[in-house]
Amino acid sequence: MRQPIILDTDPGIDDAVALAAALFAPQCDLRLITTVAGNVSLEKTTRNALQLLNFWQADIPLAQGAATPLLRPLYCAADVHGESGMEGYDFVEHPRQPLAKPAFQAIRDVLLASPEPITLVTIGPLTNIALLLSHYPECQFNIRRLVMMGGSAGRGNFTPNAEFNIAVDPEAAARVFNSGLEIVMCGLDVTNRATLTPEFLATLPTLNRTGHMLHALFSHYRSGSMTTGLRMHDLCAIACLVRPELFTLKSCFVAVETQGRYTAGTTVVDLDGKLNQPPNARVALDIDINGFRHWVAEVLALAP
Repeated sequence: MRQPIILDTDPGIDDAVALAAALFAPQCDLRLITTVAGNVSLEKTTRNALQLLNFWQADIPLAQGAATPLLRPLYCAADVHGESGMEGYDFVEHPRQPLAKPAFQAIRDVLLASPEPITLVTIGPLTNIALLLSHYPECQFNIRRLVMMGGSAGRGNFTPNAEFNIAVDPEAAARVFNSGLEIVMCGLDVTNRATLTPEFLATLPTLNRTGHMLHALFSHYRSGSMTTGLRMHDLCAIACLVRPELFTLKSCFVAVETQGRYTAGTTVVDLDGKLNQPPNARVALDIDINGFRHWVAEVLALAP
């Protein structure tokens, strides 16, 4: 049975692969895409997402979201994804435009119109979801769960302790973790290990149009390298949604640090119950890497 999902994204090169999986994995029924500032500015993430939808000729509505975090200035990751966010491939011009309403309102409309609960999949900062929960708390009943790429039970990749998506907007992340939603957190504990091998990457140009396009993007992606393997951070959220057996999950209490001078954005994952708080998330701590790679190959082969 296909799972209805809304994908909140900030493309970003690894977001492009996650979007391909959300579109072509047979278990997913993608109802809406929303963009947020993160890897690059909102203008660029929205442009990139529309270019990808046009590339695949996918008739999925897209709404533009938050241009800045709730309370902080925006920090981007152009050093990883290139100045445009998707360097390396020349997408054709197209007339596509986002919906004429902000992301949090578009998510509300899709949730309230759905006869069944919808899963939110977030692979960028959580600003749009925090705005949704603040403005339209009545929507929460129709959110089945939230599966996120974000956080870490160990070290960070943006600051010593904080993962990028959470660190960009810690206040939004704290609001989401405190919301009572069912949350599945795929953080750096698994995403740093979710690599595609150089051997597989070399086969992409001859796989299909999608493989050719992704190979061109990957050549400009700086989370790993084409010769040592590339980390597929955001793709883990889709993998965990459709192939949960590939992941080892533990129910934990997770707090988001918002005040620390050096630790803001840290996800404090209470693995041993030291804080005596009830669990508010299932945290991915291990991944079947070979199973993940096999699944990626299967999904990309389904794309045009």
